[in-house]
Amino acid sequence: MKVYKPEWRCTFSVNEGPEESASWKERIAWQLRGVADRLNGGGRTIKIDCNVTPEVSREEVDACLGKGFALTQSLLTQLAHQAACEDVMRDAKAELFEPEEEQRH
Repeated sequence: MKVYKPEWRCTFSVNEGPEESASWKERIAWQLRGVADRLNGGGRTIKIDCNVTPEVSREEVDACLGKGFALTQSLLTQLAHQAACEDVMRDAKAELFEPEEEQRH
């Protein structure tokens, strides 16, 4: 009887700058990305490397990335909401919070 064993591999990395071992071409590409970010006014460029075996379509990869960014948006929105609530509470009920200087120690 033949035993079938599925094999797959997925590597996923996100970079915000060149790695220490980056070639001069990669370093120039990151410098250009930095210039583009400054020209665009405060964006944030990331580079995504995704390798999947067996191969999946570009559309499937894009769908997964879209869902990941939607989750990121949701999480950031929750964090912003929590920070806004804390700001209101600090203003309305300052006595419930330690002074800022004491929190840093």
